[in-house]
Amino acid sequence: MFKVTPNPPQSDATSPYESLDSNKLHKAADRALDHYLKPSDTLKTTPYQTSSMFLANPKTATEELLVNASESLGSASVMLSDVIGMVEGSARKTLQGIAQVVMLGELAVNQALDNVVPVE
Repeated sequence: MFKVTPNPPQSDATSPYESLDSNKLHKAADRALDHYLKPSDTLKTTPYQTSSMFLANPKTATEELLVNASESLGSASVMLSDVIGMVEGSARKTLQGIAQVVMLGELAVNQALDNVVPVE
């Protein structure tokens, strides 16, 4: 009888994985894990440093700083009130919440200002 397909090629019965060195596999696995899971030294950031662009003068008295903060929060409160009058819907409620937080901050700063003993 004639076969339509040829015989399969003769192959070696041993597995190709038996000859691999387990030490090499272990090292390769470690490199792969380190690549994906270990943070690299190049990604380490430097400690946070404050910008001196808008630095308050350290020699400024606490009372003056509190007065400035109170005025800034008061201005923010007025600006928010103006914008709230022009907005409707959920954005209005969000702005009202922000205005309330600003007003609470203003109250806290004003209370701190009342507690400061003026230095002459």
